[in-house]
Amino acid sequence: MSRFAMVIDTRRCVGCYDCVVACKTENGVPEGYSRDWITEEVHGAFPTLQMEIRSERCNHCDNPPCVSCCPTGASHVHEPGGVVLVTHDKCIGCKACLAACPYNARFIHPDGYADKCTFCIHRVERGLDPACVSVCPTHCMHFGDLDDPQSEVSQLLNSRPHHALLPEAGTKPCIFYLT
Repeated sequence: MSRFAMVIDTRRCVGCYDCVVACKTENGVPEGYSRDWITEEVHGAFPTLQMEIRSERCNHCDNPPCVSCCPTGASHVHEPGGVVLVTHDKCIGCKACLAACPYNARFIHPDGYADKCTFCIHRVERGLDPACVSVCPTHCMHFGDLDDPQSEVSQLLNSRPHHALLPEAGTKPCIFYLT
């Protein structure tokens, strides 16, 4: 079994938005919408401030509330890999998944269905990295199988301090940020 994950090195991310543009281009995301975005978070008090720049998207949770609340089964977990996907023609646009997602990672596509990051599963199944990972100029983004101890993502998580967003939500996200 495999479980796909992404690890993002916040020391290397410069917030250039190349990942956002690559995603929009690769997936035909309509103007005014985005499947991923850049977040800047400042911690501390002057003069000891620290800024973390993060590329954020759907966290492809192991316990995805967007899947369990979907009345039609349009939101589902794709195997292998555990990627959370939406079957567009089954989605009725009720927005239950948008309300359930603690990461605000979904939007209603102008065609009426819920849309979100897919980890570019169409690329991954061909042996390629997600578009965002493949274009990152600082190589801060890493993608792989969390269940493989030899994978780059597993090795990075074992070698560096890291965190996930909103662990208290109980979703068990598969996006990790190296600190």
